[in-house]
Amino acid sequence: MEAKVKARIWVDMAIRLAGMAGRPATVVRKGDSDSGGVLCVLRARDGFTVLAQARDGEGRPAWTRGTGPAPVPEAEADAYVARQLRYDPDLWVLEFEAPDGQPPFEAKLI
Repeated sequence: MEAKVKARIWVDMAIRLAGMAGRPATVVRKGDSDSGGVLCVLRARDGFTVLAQARDGEGRPAWTRGTGPAPVPEAEADAYVARQLRYDPDLWVLEFEAPDGQPPFEAKLI
């Protein structure tokens, strides 16, 4: 069984990695410190992508592009986040400057 990292610790790590990469990050919404899920909004040159936590076929942590394969307008990203918050009020929402559309932390995208 894989140990789970508390949400607040993961958030702190992601923000620190973003800062080290010169990509500003913001906590848009604080969720549950221990077991909250995380949504990451990537602000790219050509639009927004929202990454949602997932698991790959072998149960390992991964991320999925919740807003689809291509960047979307800000309003669509905001609407996706709002829908997810209705289902899970414990979610953290982070926003990263990501001109290239890639997350500033290690992420397996599925």
